[in-house]
Parts: sequence; C-alpha cells; structure tokens
Amino acid sequence: MPDNFTFDYNEAFSRNIGWITEQEQSVLQNKCIAIAGMGGVGGAHLITLTRLGIGNFNIADFDKFELGNFNRQVGASIPHIDQPKSETMATLAHNINPELDIKRFDQGIDEENLDEFLKGVDLYIDGLDFFVLDIRRKVFARCYELGIPAITAAPLGMGTALLTFMPGKMSFEEYFRLEGHSPMDQQIRFLIGLSPAFLHQSYLVDKSRVDFVAQKGPSTPMACELCAGATATEALKILLKRGKVQCAPWGYQFDAFKNKLKKTWRPWGNDNYIQKIAFKIAHRLILSKK
Repeated sequence: MPDNFTFDYNEAFSRNIGWITEQEQSVLQNKCIAIAGMGGVGGAHLITLTRLGIGNFNIADFDKFELGNFNRQVGASIPHIDQPKSETMATLAHNINPELDIKRFDQGIDEENLDEFLKGVDLYIDGLDFFVLDIRRKVFARCYELGIPAITAAPLGMGTALLTFMPGKMSFEEYFRLEGHSPMDQQIRFLIGLSPAFLHQSYLVDKSRVDFVAQKGPSTPMACELCAGATATEALKILLKRGKVQCAPWGYQFDAFKNKLKKTWRPWGNDNYIQKIAFKIAHRLILSKK
C-alpha cells in the first residue's frame, strides 16, 4: 500500500453513482452475499460484486489453484499455484476494498456448517462446479427454507444461462426435478434445466471434450465473465428491490458467439414436455459416448 494512502469507500465506488444512487450504494455496502465455490464463476462473482460495493461476504472453497485453472479462473496465476482458492480470492477482494468483511469456509460447505454459511446472508450465489449436485441441492433447499434468494449462472460455451430462485416461488427442486434419479441422469437434468435454449451446442468443435463420466468439460474465460456480469446485475435488482426479477421457471441464455439472447419459460421445470424430449435426446447422446 502506498505511503499516506487512506482508503475511502465513497471515493472508491463513486463511479457507480449515476446508475445507482448514493443511498443505494450505502445499502449495498451493508449487504451480505454468500458464494460457494471460488473457481471460474465464483471467483469472478466475488470480484465483480466487490467492485459493485458489496461490503460483506461468506465464501467457501476447499480446493487449491492449479495450472489447469489458468484459462478461466480469476485467482489462477503463477504466484497462486497450489494456494487455497478461498484465501487467495479473499486477498484479491481485500486489495480492492480493505474494509470488506469476508468470512471464509476453507473446508468448503457441508450439512454441518451450512447454516453458519448462510447466517445473516441477503443473497446466495452458486459458484459450485457443474458436477457437484448433492451439496448444491442442499444449499438451494436451505436457502428456500430460510427465505434467501438464490442465483445460479452457468458458463456455457461463450455465454451464460441464468436462473433465479426467489422465496415463495418455484424452488430449485421443483424446477430441476432431480429427486429419485441416478447421478448421471441428475447431471443431464441439471444441464437441460440450466440451458433449455442450448444456444452454445452448435459451435462445440470437439464433442469428445465433454465427458460426463470423467466429470470434465471445456470452458472459456468469456463465459465466466459474462456469468459474473449477469449475476451481479440480478443481485443488484434483488438487493435494491429495483427492476423486474424474472425467477424460475423463467430464465435466459445469452450467447456472445451467436449474438443471441433467448428467454426461456418452462412451467413444471424438467417435467415440462419439451424438457422431457430434451432429456431423451441428451441421454441418448451421452450414453452413446460411454
């Protein structure tokens, strides 16, 4: 830190004013957001929301940065190889706003610490790996029980697909309908539920890189950044109670490569007949690669 430097919150985030009021900036300063996962999308969420002026975070990740993270994860760089993701990202966020109150969950989240992770939280943002479904379901279910709004944004191709779950509206489970299905079928149902429009599928040049069995898929930095921008905008609307929030079964997918925005509406979630057809197609394609 430079000599004689004094951090001033109002000055640091003064360029937000105009799109939001000074009073709204003060509201954001006092809000708390929980983010599970500090990788591709989670790390980008934290930095974007810190620059928006959010003052309090609960963040969770048990993983460390590695070379394979370099193409998309904000905290992945040479100095941070083998460093804990939650600790690294907390440091990067504090370098933007040293007054941040960040509570870290360095061992990740589970049933034992879930209530502590969500304590005093105004909004939950999902940054968990796509293939992590068990604890994801529990987090969304607990948010619903506690009346906490929750957002998930998927980095798909060179775009993002976003779903918001609001208290008293359609829940995560009511939308995705994962209960009673095998782990593989749950992953497929999660995928088609996240992106009913499937705008990204047509320009996937090497389909062999998508491996549901190995739980691995291709990614881009553009998708992660678009996720962060879309999610932060949705967060602003929810926290400031300004602007229309379209929650599940409504969602949208924006694809920068195809220059397309598609709003989606799936009454009954994955029980919708369109989704049932999509599941059969996706299931057949994935099984044919095994």
